[in-house]
Amino acid sequence: MPDSGDVSPVKASRQGDSQVRVYPVPPRENAEPGEIVEGFLEAMTGDDPGFATARKYLTKQAARTWKPEERTTVLSAAPVPQPAESRQRERGAHGDTQVLVYPLSGQKVATVDDRHAYQPLDPAPYSESIRLVQQRSTDGKGKEWRIESLPQGLVIGESDFQRNYRSVNKYYFASGRNWLVADPVYIRKRQDPVTQMDSLTQTVKALLEGPTNWLKPVVDSRFPTGTALKKDVTSLTTDDRDTLKVPLNSKADNVSNGQCRKMAAQVLFTVGDLASTKVQQVELQRSDGRSLCVLGEDQKSDFMADPSIGVRDTPYFIDADGKLAQLQPSAKDTVEPRHVYGPFGDGQAKVEKVAVARDEQHAAAVSEGGSTLRVASIVADAELPHALVSSNGTRPQDRLSAPSWDGRNDLWVADRNPDAPKLYVIPGGTGQPREVLTPWLTDGVRIEELRLSEDGVRIALRLREDGKTTLQIGRVERQGTGDRQKTAVVDLQSVAPRMDSVASVSWAGPSRLVVLGKLAGGVQQVRYLQTDGSASASVIPGLNQVTAVAAANSERVPLVAAADDGIVRLQGGANWQPMVEKGTSPVYPG
Repeated sequence: MPDSGDVSPVKASRQGDSQVRVYPVPPRENAEPGEIVEGFLEAMTGDDPGFATARKYLTKQAARTWKPEERTTVLSAAPVPQPAESRQRERGAHGDTQVLVYPLSGQKVATVDDRHAYQPLDPAPYSESIRLVQQRSTDGKGKEWRIESLPQGLVIGESDFQRNYRSVNKYYFASGRNWLVADPVYIRKRQDPVTQMDSLTQTVKALLEGPTNWLKPVVDSRFPTGTALKKDVTSLTTDDRDTLKVPLNSKADNVSNGQCRKMAAQVLFTVGDLASTKVQQVELQRSDGRSLCVLGEDQKSDFMADPSIGVRDTPYFIDADGKLAQLQPSAKDTVEPRHVYGPFGDGQAKVEKVAVARDEQHAAAVSEGGSTLRVASIVADAELPHALVSSNGTRPQDRLSAPSWDGRNDLWVADRNPDAPKLYVIPGGTGQPREVLTPWLTDGVRIEELRLSEDGVRIALRLREDGKTTLQIGRVERQGTGDRQKTAVVDLQSVAPRMDSVASVSWAGPSRLVVLGKLAGGVQQVRYLQTDGSASASVIPGLNQVTAVAAANSERVPLVAAADDGIVRLQGGANWQPMVEKGTSPVYPG
């Protein structure tokens, strides 16, 4: 505490708090222009119906044309009107009308579009303005300041955004497949001011509107075009049997039972991510109220990329002798690893990088200084197989990357030879590798690491360019079938633009990644990120000298990491614990 010096006023900032609600107040009589601007910016962070209070700060024309639902611009802090001396005073069209322009400034860090899709941005200056005019007061006896023009949509600080919005996953079917893919979006935590819908109903409505623009080329919705909630439905609730009944409009009245089950699966997976709502089954209803179909929790496995019973909770790692070993789940602080069967566990090949197939029957290993990739059984003894892919890179770091399996049982690997960089997919993990179209893999760009999602339609990439390693998400597009199928990775999106460097990445759920990286001006840390680039609320304890992290698709399974202390793990509610003194490259199946 200071014990000397002057007392000076400090302006309170509007910091977000999930337990805090903003109740906006209308403009007071004869309010000064600065009060109008401040009051309006504050009212934008509330959630009163139709943003009615915020509209009271606008002229009648501006209130009619302002569309807060069009987009949301997220700034690092609440937007700041420029101080009084920078205001501009203009003459209005009629000569006697006073006009004031208040520039708004800040640092833009993200946007949310009208499809609820979040897009992180490299922090960039934000510069817009609010224009005020004087108009006659409601009693006609005087004049009052009101906002005549303003930026379209909402403009709010990051803390207010986190207080008002939450991330949810919508689910759509992978094109040509019978399994579902997560499509993360942001909805209002409480009632949506524009639609008057609660969060559950907002989520179902967003699902029916279709996938976000980025994911749309590789997924399908089983809902007929034009399907929506029945008119005037603003609240959906579960009954005493935890059944969610969803009344649809007439567009879905005549679907078959098979199609209806897939529609219900999309709803069941989507609302299952809302922890505040317990849903055991979903019933879709026709426009006249009759039941279309019912789908329960026990049928969800029919629509998963990996429908096997049980969770892939066994991590693998490479020991000090270059052998692939398995870490059996145990409550003890340390465990005794078990070498796998076959050439990767008995020493026939010195394993340098590895990926274990999702069925845990085979593994793909890179060896011989990164020059060869082989696939062999890890459940039976076998001879060392021939190499599927070879690299002629001069240095080990210019040869093959660590491989990765997707949910289709296809194997992926990158050849990082600067003279001929390529990305390969090996269908079924056997046979002839196929080159993947990568229009972004140009001179100076190198794939440091790749990780395929379980659904097979997204790929997480660590790319190095101009001395900086960034994290990108690419969309996997397939055309044709069989031997003529062509595969491409396109439309890369930055996931961690605020990170100076990214050292390791792993999938940690349907739309979540665990990332080892360093924030600009900060220290290296392990953190969760959504695939849309937004930060997860989950906190990971710090860990020194980490080289790699790995996660499973289930949140119940511990994180594992390679650090100076060997292989360590992090179980829920605990701190990092050592498992093996010496080891590298921890991985879960995939």
